[in-house]
Amino acid sequence: MNNQEYDVCVIGSGAGGSPIAYELSKAGYRVVVLEKGGWYDENDFKKDEMLGRRDVFRSKIKDERHVLEEPNGDGTWSSDTTSEFWGGNIVGGASNFMSGYFHRLKPEDFRLLSEFGPIEGANIVDWPITYDDLEPYYTKVEHVVGISGKIVNHPNLEPRSTADYPMPPTSEHPIANWFDKATTALGFYPIPMARGILSKPFNGRNSCEYSGYCGRYGCHSGAKASSRAALLDDAVKTEQCQVITHAKVYHINTDKEGNGISVDYYDQDGNSQRIYAKIITVACYSIESSRLLLSSTGDKHPNGIGNKYNQLGKNLHCCAGGTGHGIFDLSQLTQEQASDLTVLGPFFNRALQDWYFIDDKTTFDKRVKGGTIDFVFDPPSPTSTANSLKRDDNGDLIWGTKFKQRLKSHFTQSRDFKFEVFCDWLPTDDCHVSLDDIEKDKWGTPVAKVKVGFHPHDLKVAQYIVDKGVEVMKQMGATEYYGTAFSAPTSNLIAGGLRFGQDPKTSALDTDCRVHGTSNIFVTDGSFMPNGGSITPTWTIYANSFRVADKIKAQLAKSNV
Repeated sequence: MNNQEYDVCVIGSGAGGSPIAYELSKAGYRVVVLEKGGWYDENDFKKDEMLGRRDVFRSKIKDERHVLEEPNGDGTWSSDTTSEFWGGNIVGGASNFMSGYFHRLKPEDFRLLSEFGPIEGANIVDWPITYDDLEPYYTKVEHVVGISGKIVNHPNLEPRSTADYPMPPTSEHPIANWFDKATTALGFYPIPMARGILSKPFNGRNSCEYSGYCGRYGCHSGAKASSRAALLDDAVKTEQCQVITHAKVYHINTDKEGNGISVDYYDQDGNSQRIYAKIITVACYSIESSRLLLSSTGDKHPNGIGNKYNQLGKNLHCCAGGTGHGIFDLSQLTQEQASDLTVLGPFFNRALQDWYFIDDKTTFDKRVKGGTIDFVFDPPSPTSTANSLKRDDNGDLIWGTKFKQRLKSHFTQSRDFKFEVFCDWLPTDDCHVSLDDIEKDKWGTPVAKVKVGFHPHDLKVAQYIVDKGVEVMKQMGATEYYGTAFSAPTSNLIAGGLRFGQDPKTSALDTDCRVHGTSNIFVTDGSFMPNGGSITPTWTIYANSFRVADKIKAQLAKSNV
């Protein structure tokens, strides 16, 4: 058994764990990062659709899985095993494969209960910190991790301590001006969307290559703000940070006071190893972080670390919303328009937040929290796209000439433009993580059971905003336009489960994201979030992790006096 001792042990190397490793190693502390997956870099990320489809960078369902419980719509629940919640079993985690749509939360997101009032059946609370507490760290992420964009004034622009982003926007798609004209004509405010993608070289990383292979693909140039490229590479260079790959953490050991003393993990050969540390930081992604704390029983924590009041795994939330499409018939456009629309590579960096707050008494009884619409082109995935076209509207297979003509029409005679809606998935008692009584992973550890009930309010808000997205597609001149709100969980946008707060009876973590009942175990992934906001959460996870890093540095400095 390997009995090494460090100042800080970080479990997980994604957006929640890497800022801790970066900041503490830069400050001269000895840091170890335990990552279940392997180390891959830019040379390993090919523009190959099949890499993702073969789950090269994800956990295999035969090795480990989750038990998923979903509502059937009639009051009953269905249960099955799934691997859909493994975003990235790799150094840097799911941040390697994100699209990098970066939005900040708004001040109202931090006071959801006091701002909008209670909703029956939803566990809504205010955050124990404010937007002003997090704002300096949002700014820090812009400069350290690297965010490109351009600030324009709009009614729902959040307060900023700097006038603009440190990098100019990435190259813009030719039809962005279509969007600006169409939305302005509708009375909306088009927003240039910030991206966690470098528009120019920075800190040894290259700028974007504009290949079109971005979301769902690893970045070949290092431009994407993955935690490995942006932070861990530098942390390792300090020689104060060691990253141990293929390390499956299965237990955190605590002393008689209930504080963390060591971490047990299985190495690549299946042998148990132990790491000792003064500070232990958990950042395994929301589901797995809850699972690890629940699994880590001890004399002071018989039901899992910090679970005195049964708060572990509670108030999990995904991202509510929907998607929609505008299909443009190239034969009905001018040659110049068709040429512009079929350009590949540059990003379509546009979003709408006109309905981030909805005050429409014709649909809602009161002012409610709304959401964001991001407009995008899907990354290339011709194999899966062709596969999706193989059936007609009745579900029957299409063969021969008819199928070939359908493929030709889709790939050469039209262009599909997409929007994605993001709004709050309200936390409820029907969305949580527990340990399954039967299923175990290949190491013999109980897997996480994930129950994903949703609140009907989410669908109502989502449909309201989806309808606005369809209206934009129609105004832009799409031949076909449609959209759908969804209630299925978003596998890559899950947070909560270990919400932070001041009362241990209603939260798992304190204001500094320290597990209640301990002095030295922190959680820094998206688990801490009481609600997800109406945006993708990665930037907020980065920012909060930098905030907690300052708390850990102060605690270590005090203990060394």
